[in-house]
Formats: sequence, C-alpha cells, structure tokens
Amino acid sequence: MTTALPARYLTPDDIATLLSVPPETVYAWRKKRTGPPEFRIGKHLRYDPEAVHAWIGARIEADAA
Repeated sequence: MTTALPARYLTPDDIATLLSVPPETVYAWRKKRTGPPEFRIGKHLRYDPEAVHAWIGARIEADAA
C-alpha cells in the first residue's frame, strides 16, 4: 500500500475515506467484527493506524490466496 496513514488515531470517517467506502460500511464491519480492530476513548471510536495497515495487508494476502 502506498498511501501513508496519518500519525494519529483514525476515526470511522477516516477509515471510510481511506478505503473509499461509505461510513455505514465501516460500522457494518464493526458490527460483524470483520473490520480493523478499534477501541473507544469515552464515546469516540478510534483506530490505530498500524493496526489498520496490518488489517489491510491481511485482506490483500487473503484475496491473493
């Protein structure tokens, strides 16, 4: 992946923008537990950029197999 991820925790909207999917898709992945790992800061959902990058890499490898 050539796109650099920001040096901050990502929001669901950031994930949607990064992957060019609707935000609803990101929330559906969370509900199904198929998306990148997330955590909460109070009521706010956040994603670690390194974990997102690893999740994307795993998806790429799974699709190549």
